[in-house]
Amino acid sequence: MIAAVLGSGAWGTTFAQVLADAGCTVRLWGRDEALAARITTEHENDRYLPGIVLSAGITGTTDVRAAVDDVDLVVVAIPSQSARATLEPLRDLIPDKAVAVSLMKGVELSTDQRMSQVVGDALGLPPDRVAVVSGPNLAGEIAQRQPTATVVSSSDPQTAALVARACSSGYFRPYTNPDVVGVELCGAVKNVIALAVGMAQGRGFGFNTTATVITRGLAEITRLGLVLGADAETFPGLAGMGDLMATCASPSSRNHTLGKHIGQGMTLDEAIVATGGTAEGVKSCRSVLELARSVDVDMPITEAVVAVLHEGLPVGEMARGLLARPQKSEKA
Repeated sequence: MIAAVLGSGAWGTTFAQVLADAGCTVRLWGRDEALAARITTEHENDRYLPGIVLSAGITGTTDVRAAVDDVDLVVVAIPSQSARATLEPLRDLIPDKAVAVSLMKGVELSTDQRMSQVVGDALGLPPDRVAVVSGPNLAGEIAQRQPTATVVSSSDPQTAALVARACSSGYFRPYTNPDVVGVELCGAVKNVIALAVGMAQGRGFGFNTTATVITRGLAEITRLGLVLGADAETFPGLAGMGDLMATCASPSSRNHTLGKHIGQGMTLDEAIVATGGTAEGVKSCRSVLELARSVDVDMPITEAVVAVLHEGLPVGEMARGLLARPQKSEKA
């Protein structure tokens, strides 16, 4: 099987390695010619995965036309808010047989579309030719071939099975799930909750606070998902609680790290520089909140994160505001 991976950052490169280890021939596209050359000749991406030796089955390229020529899979691993602009010029280049796979986690600003919808629109593909990969998948650990599981979701069971076969290896275990809505919402909103956890920890709050934010965060994700037609069983699974735990607990999570910098008193611009990578939740928190408001779903943690990052609310006020909310049943 031949795969093109669009995006040579940490997650794109790591998933290219997963595909290569599973037996695929992989073309890894990025904009940096020097980096593409090192991936091909020296089998390394020292900018994003220092110390990791990449498979010889991965070729780096800056020629997107060559990357997608006659491939079976087009894997998209670029920042979610720039995805449409990057993908639309490729609309007529995607082979008729190819399946698109979104590794992105977010909701598009201005449209409130999930990333699989953005991919389908931009590339002109029907939903049954689009799949999503999501789960507790921190790139640095997978690049070291540490064992993990993931979820492959598509409206078409055959598409999901194809993608699962393409990325199945001794350390990477895919499960399939037809609930695309639930899987994608979990992946998008968990980044926002991880920001909140990081902010709390940056303020010096301990494990009780962390556990509270994580579990109430999962309640927010579930409320939104159920209103949008997701399956309730998705949320306690790998794409839901599994990914939420990994992203909120790991110091290598960019969203958690950025939130911690904010909690320690940095401005957003300072925190972005200090984090040194894309924290998708910074932008997608606003689109998630827009989506929730459009369907009248209460998401107080998400609302508080937006207020801190984009409206100047002090982190201390965020904590007090959340605790001062009206009392209600935990199941509400």
